[in-house]
Amino acid sequence: MKTIGITGGTGFVGQRLTALLVSNGYNVIIFTTRVAKKTAQPQVSYAHWNPDKGAFDINALKAVDAVVHLAGAGLAEKRWTEQRKKEIVDSRVKGTSFLISQLTQYAPNCKTLIAASAMGFYGADREGAGLFTEAAPPANDFLGNTCRQWEETSKSASGFLRTVILRFGIVLGKESGAFREFVRPMTFGIMPILGSGRQVVSWIEIGDLSRLMLFALEHDTVSGIYNAVAPSPVTHKELMKTIARVKGGIKIPVPVPAFVIRILFGEMGGEVLKSCSVSAQKTLSTGFAFSHPEITGAVKAILGK
Repeated sequence: MKTIGITGGTGFVGQRLTALLVSNGYNVIIFTTRVAKKTAQPQVSYAHWNPDKGAFDINALKAVDAVVHLAGAGLAEKRWTEQRKKEIVDSRVKGTSFLISQLTQYAPNCKTLIAASAMGFYGADREGAGLFTEAAPPANDFLGNTCRQWEETSKSASGFLRTVILRFGIVLGKESGAFREFVRPMTFGIMPILGSGRQVVSWIEIGDLSRLMLFALEHDTVSGIYNAVAPSPVTHKELMKTIARVKGGIKIPVPVPAFVIRILFGEMGGEVLKSCSVSAQKTLSTGFAFSHPEITGAVKAILGK
């Protein structure tokens, strides 16, 4: 039975991936900065790591056959001050560098690294350019530069590990921050439309994202960079209308002007308003099949309809 290590395994994506791995017969070691937890699942254990302090449970690291690297400071948890932006970059770049240095020294059985990145690599849609493919250059903005450095660090493992970098779209799931914020006002009959509503959202349902990571772990021909997005991006307005329709009941559209979003969220507000159309073609070419390629089916699955 193979053992998969996960950094960031206590988060939304990590928890769903852990459940999927266990159901498919894997052992999972979750590397966490917090005190080790006890678990009722014999296939799941916790081990300590802390990149800031140079700490790693070496014995646990020796046991892994592959690592899924999800750790990084949350983008939407706090306003983007200069200090917060430094934390976001360092948690990804320095954290990844530390992980790879430890894998090099102490993980002789580890053959594969699945590393997270984000569609923030691309920046905003460029007129006439079509969907962003993996060959597109990075944007010259905060997230573009962050993702570029993050990916360059992850690529340093490719000399000794099969390395797969997944550029996550907006991850939709019942417990996800984005989806929860979309749904919450609808409980009161309100359907907020952010900015023009025409901005394109490239998304992926959490179950499909977890299955894509499992697919990458199990298929040795998968290597390099792939967009982790569903093949049917939608506008923000289409997304909100779909959620409202699936939930049912009266939902009154309420425009939220762009200037209000920028006042509330500062620089991060630009990401909320940004249109980013990302291609899933390379991911589909691997043979991976999405369970929820269309937004209606994804929302129904998330809401249990």
